[in-house]
Amino acid sequence: MSLWPPLFFAGVRVEHVAADWTSIRVAHRVRPWNRNMNGTAFGGTLYAMTDPFFGMMALGQLGPDYRVWSAKSGIEFLAPGRGIVTATMEFDAALAAEIRQSTRDGGKSITTHHATIVDAGGTVVARATQELYVRRLRQEADLRAGR
Repeated sequence: MSLWPPLFFAGVRVEHVAADWTSIRVAHRVRPWNRNMNGTAFGGTLYAMTDPFFGMMALGQLGPDYRVWSAKSGIEFLAPGRGIVTATMEFDAALAAEIRQSTRDGGKSITTHHATIVDAGGTVVARATQELYVRRLRQEADLRAGR
């Protein structure tokens, strides 16, 4: 995943993916060639550290029969990102079970997820939120066909 161009060129590295897709940890080392004019991490890079991962964890747990979209997201910048910054995202298996249940009969699921980006000293650099929209694929096709 670290070689995926949007992450690779931003300098975001995937450090760990849980085998059961319940957590992902990423890191970004602020260097002279990837810092902003203030010598800190670009806000877009901090956001990229969290953007794709909640959806990946949802799909990893739910499987290919589901459509997962990022419906809404945001980030709050709290401190300059210097040195190495990390984020750990979690997606509990119980939540995946709740999503399966709520989408079983054609319903949709909208859940909100949070991630905190911290520096090496533990200072919170940013807080990101993401709202995921999930629906089963077959039922989505049936709804479009009027069935």
